[in-house]
Amino acid sequence: MAIWTLLHLLYFVLLLAALAPTPTTANPEGDALYALRRAVKDPENVLQSWDPTLVDPCTWFHVTCDGDNRVTRLDLGNAKLSGTLVPELGKLERLQYLELYMNDLVGSIPGELGGLKSLVSLDLYHNNLTGPIPASLSKLSILKFLRLNGNRLTGRIPRELTKLKNLKILDVSNNDLCGTFPTSGAFSKFSEESFLNNTRLEGPELMGFVRYDTGGCK
Repeated sequence: MAIWTLLHLLYFVLLLAALAPTPTTANPEGDALYALRRAVKDPENVLQSWDPTLVDPCTWFHVTCDGDNRVTRLDLGNAKLSGTLVPELGKLERLQYLELYMNDLVGSIPGELGGLKSLVSLDLYHNNLTGPIPASLSKLSILKFLRLNGNRLTGRIPRELTKLKNLKILDVSNNDLCGTFPTSGAFSKFSEESFLNNTRLEGPELMGFVRYDTGGCK
C-alpha cells in the first residue's frame, strides 16, 4: 500500500513538472533594452510591447533584428520619452542605428556606447543631454552619422573623434561646447556649420599656433 502511495506521489510530481511553464532563456539584449524602458517615462505607451518575459526583443515595436535575432535598429525618435540613457545599451553588439532624437532625455551620454562596434548612425539630437561628449565614441570605427546637436553638452570636443575616418555627417551645433574644434583627420571635411551656436567655442584649431589644452574650458 505504501508503495502505491509513493508511486502516485511521484506521478503527481512529474505531472506538475511537465505542466510547469518552461523558463525563458536569459537574453542580454532584451535585458539591455528593458533597462532603457525602466529608465524613461513613456506617456504615449510606445514601449508597451516591450515584454521582458519573451525569449528575445525582436517582436517589440521600434526594434529591428537580423536573421540571428540580434538587435540592429532602435527607432525611438520623437517618441516623447523622458529620462536617461543607460550604459546597458552598449551591450547591443550588432546595433547599427540608435535613433533617440527629439525626446526629452537628460543626463550624460554613457561612455559604454563606444562599445557599439557595428554602429553606423548615432542620432541623439534635440534632447536635453548634458556633460561631455565621450571620447570612447572614437571606437565606433564604421560610424557615418553623428548628430548630437540641440542638447546642452559641455566641455571640449574630443580629439580622438578625428579617427572616425568613415564619418560623413557631424553636427554638434547648439550646445555649450568650449575650446577649439579639430580640423584634422575626419574633421577636415566639415565646415563651421557643424559647430555653430556654441557660444564658448573659440573657432577652429590652428595646428602649430593654438594649443588645444587652453584653460577655462569645462
